[in-house]
Amino acid sequence: MMKIAKKMSRKHINVKKQNPIALLPIAVFLVLYLGLGILFEYVMKIPMGFYNVPIIIAFLVAILVACLQNRSVKFDQKLEIMAQGLADKNIITMLLIFLTAGAFVGVVGRSSAESVAYFMLSLIPARFAVMVLFVVACFVSIAMGTSVGTITLIVPIAAAVSDASGFGLPLCIGSVMGGAMFGDNLSFISDTTIAACNGQGCQMKDKFRENFFIALPAAVMTLVVIAILSFRTDIAGAVSQEYHLLQIVPYILVLFGGIAGINVFVVLIIGIISGTVIMLATGNTAPYDLLTNMGSGASGMFETCMVAVLVAAMCALIREYGGFDALLSGIYRMFRGKRGGLLGMGLLVGLIDIATANNTVAIVMANPIAKEMAQKYDITPRKTASILDTFSCIFQGMIPYGAQMLVAISAVHELGHEVSAFNILPYLFYPMLLLVSSLVAVFVVENGRKFN
Repeated sequence: MMKIAKKMSRKHINVKKQNPIALLPIAVFLVLYLGLGILFEYVMKIPMGFYNVPIIIAFLVAILVACLQNRSVKFDQKLEIMAQGLADKNIITMLLIFLTAGAFVGVVGRSSAESVAYFMLSLIPARFAVMVLFVVACFVSIAMGTSVGTITLIVPIAAAVSDASGFGLPLCIGSVMGGAMFGDNLSFISDTTIAACNGQGCQMKDKFRENFFIALPAAVMTLVVIAILSFRTDIAGAVSQEYHLLQIVPYILVLFGGIAGINVFVVLIIGIISGTVIMLATGNTAPYDLLTNMGSGASGMFETCMVAVLVAAMCALIREYGGFDALLSGIYRMFRGKRGGLLGMGLLVGLIDIATANNTVAIVMANPIAKEMAQKYDITPRKTASILDTFSCIFQGMIPYGAQMLVAISAVHELGHEVSAFNILPYLFYPMLLLVSSLVAVFVVENGRKFN
């Protein structure tokens, strides 16, 4: 009877706390960030316009709006509420992993990733070059944990493949972007994986297993589509470039260490140590430069860390004011049952990603709402983390103003090529097929069985 009474009391409190106005800070952030991004990118024609909008400032404004709401709560109490939102083991773990992953990428550097790419390209005939670009991007992004970093490294190689072989540049770029999103979704050191797993409280290896059986069919079908287009293309020439096999070792250690389920900190430390030894022993860098690169890699994660902190603080206030209760109530009315819950999570994180053009931010913002939904619909943390990461990568991989697209266009522009986002969009086979695979997983594979 006491349990029933508690449930009834909790339900009563949740209904009473429903307050849609509490979601205003999120709306302010989206209008500010998305509105200025559109203004800069498409009206003022500023290159990389969306990424000239300071996301941290946009979140600070949103938090200010949250602090001005609900005058019945004193400002000092609001600070305490925000501090409680930050006092979470998952937030601290996320921040430490972000910084350590950045240090790893700083140690191994650009030449190691290029060695991975050119080694694989050296093993196959030119006709299969685009297929190998996709596979290389998959491998490098899994190892590096960053789709933008992978695109930055591999797109210039894709341009070289296009020049040397006769394959269309949009096809080559689209294949690299697809492979980059594959690894971004699955990598153990990807910020999206870290954010999803820590936000839902699940093991990375468990989320990897969930994701793998959704991502693999999409990747295989992507290879089939690329193969069909490749064999219809007249090609000539070959791709050749010097590479160093020893520099591949840190990536291999990180990849297999993660798959084996070793603690992510241990895996990253192994990668950093092995990368340090190899880079110093081969004379590719000096000790001073190595430390500088390590610091630069960690510094590159500072904005992501600050976003995670600000989102946690803002969400704590929104939750306290009843905003999440109102949002959850609306989602529950629209999506019913476990499959409906999964689709609701996917659309939620996808819409946030469209607005923010940042899949990590989208996951961090969707995490608390998705966790509530998972509890209501009895969906496991690993399934929830998988859906959040997968759908965020689907949308991020296709929006024409996303970092991935803008960086790819910028990279080839520096090499003297002209290509637009709309030239590349038809060749983004992997994100499109990942959406199909995800919907099949939700509505067909999961039909009639438990979400274990």
